[in-house]
Amino acid sequence: MIPLPLPLLDANATKGGGPDLGDLPEWDLSDLYTAPDAPEITRDMSWLEKECAGFAGEYEGKLAQLDAAGFLTCVQRNERIQTVAGRIMSYAGLRYYQLTIDAERAKFMSDCQDKITTFTTPLVFFTLELNRLPDDHLDGLFAANAELARYKPVFDRIRAMKPYQLSDELEKFLHDLGVVGDAWERLFDETIAGLNFEVDGEEMNIEGTLNLLTDPVRDRREAGARELARVFGANVKTFARVHNTQAKEKEILDRWRKMPTAQTGRHLSNDVEPEVVEALRNAVVAAYPKLSHRYYELKRKWLRLDRMQVWDRNAPLPSEDIKTIDWPQARDMVMTAYGDFDPRMAEIAQPFFDKGWIDAGVKPGKAPGAFAHPTVTEVHPYVMLNYLGKPRDVMTLAHELGHGVHQVLAADQGEMLSSTPLTLAETASVFGEMLTFRRLLDNAKDQAERKTLLAGKVEDMINTVVRQIAFYDFECKLHAARREGELTPDDINALWMSVQAESLGPAFDYMEGYETFWAYIPHFVHSPFYVYAYAFGDGLVNALYAVYQEAPEGFQEKYFDMLKAGGSKHHKALLAPFGLDASDPAFWDKGLSMISGMIDELEAMEG
Repeated sequence: MIPLPLPLLDANATKGGGPDLGDLPEWDLSDLYTAPDAPEITRDMSWLEKECAGFAGEYEGKLAQLDAAGFLTCVQRNERIQTVAGRIMSYAGLRYYQLTIDAERAKFMSDCQDKITTFTTPLVFFTLELNRLPDDHLDGLFAANAELARYKPVFDRIRAMKPYQLSDELEKFLHDLGVVGDAWERLFDETIAGLNFEVDGEEMNIEGTLNLLTDPVRDRREAGARELARVFGANVKTFARVHNTQAKEKEILDRWRKMPTAQTGRHLSNDVEPEVVEALRNAVVAAYPKLSHRYYELKRKWLRLDRMQVWDRNAPLPSEDIKTIDWPQARDMVMTAYGDFDPRMAEIAQPFFDKGWIDAGVKPGKAPGAFAHPTVTEVHPYVMLNYLGKPRDVMTLAHELGHGVHQVLAADQGEMLSSTPLTLAETASVFGEMLTFRRLLDNAKDQAERKTLLAGKVEDMINTVVRQIAFYDFECKLHAARREGELTPDDINALWMSVQAESLGPAFDYMEGYETFWAYIPHFVHSPFYVYAYAFGDGLVNALYAVYQEAPEGFQEKYFDMLKAGGSKHHKALLAPFGLDASDPAFWDKGLSMISGMIDELEAMEG
């Protein structure tokens, strides 16, 4: 199936508020299609139906008979099908996420997905037959045609699934059945977007309510947290049903495919070895005491509290100048940081602001959070934000724009090779954040501003590393428990709480109702085990940035080459030019030590 763009809350996607933000941009989706009834959509749908049938008729059962030139033609036709289908689904999905409560948009997206799933079901044979070809046969084809050999990384990833492949008939059945799983994701999205909250007589959506957790007034933070708990609690049966169904569906698929763990599929799609993820997870958990535990104890003292409550976790510091940053300022901050690193970064980012490639405002019914969707390589990415003027919103802009720059640079690889595994997809986004943060830090006017900036960055890193690994542990426990039977809301609540105290540390108390806060995290529903990619990306970027600081000469060229590679190289090959290796357990300690060093500096300021 052609995947939809996901409304994934990035690790630091911000919920903020403030008036007078300037002219916030909206998407112009006309580079994809001008309207849902545009004749180009009808044309492309008709082409897809015929081309999918024609492709299957010409190639099914015959891949082994193709010479190198014939195989290249086959691959390129398959790639073109992906491009046309991806263009339609990108348009339908992005339009839906602008207004998820609109029935017509939901129907249009669902109908497109249904049609494309039906059209592409006959193509399931392609990967199945490919995996039946002997290694030496494929090697011979690659040796005979350099252009075909360029696709080898794609074939390697497809063939990694070979041990878990089912019969042709079952694979086609599962392909058709995929739209049912999508319906549960839509139920989740529409439920979240439709939630209503009321605090101090004011009605708001989930974005505005989550924003209260960063309010300088502690009573407002508490009121927001308790209202979130009330509404999540009132809807917890729906969220539990979605999680139970999705986790059970995954368990069935994994069992039929004989995958050894619930995480195996994610590791395969990320092109990363399980032991590398385990080394990352273990390094972060071992570092909890010197990272989150130590930082939140510092914050408890800054806030002059005997005990931290969950609504204090993202509280601003008493010294923090709570200011609203309008859109032109945010754009200039990020673009200057990008341009100072390399003018080419700013040049690639500029059209996002000028040509309707960003949708920034918070609007009723709009999907929460932030994402960058690459659409297809013949068009361009689109960035979604919910921008409301907080400093962390600026970091979210820097993050998503980093994704956009990466996706533009990788597009030259073509549809099948441009997409990076999630673990590497976070590299440019987190690096973009780091560039913006370092510029702000260098321009800090005094020690108090430096402290505020450092503390903000440490909190972002804890959210990106510690919190996401805690999320990963929660998911591991959730899927393991679901394999033993149906989970009640209380069961899921208990699993959630089992990772909270461990990750946040002894400074915290937990209000009644916090146990339901797993309910609104979209990653768990849309993309199981996605979350460790954030920690992977943060650790990788911290190590990369250390290399940049130690030896800046020539770094930009190597960095651009890495982004341009897209999904054409394994993480080992991409990091080798920088002298880094993610399979070395010490690699993760290097990244974590940067966070620890910032906390050291904050502690020294107390002295």
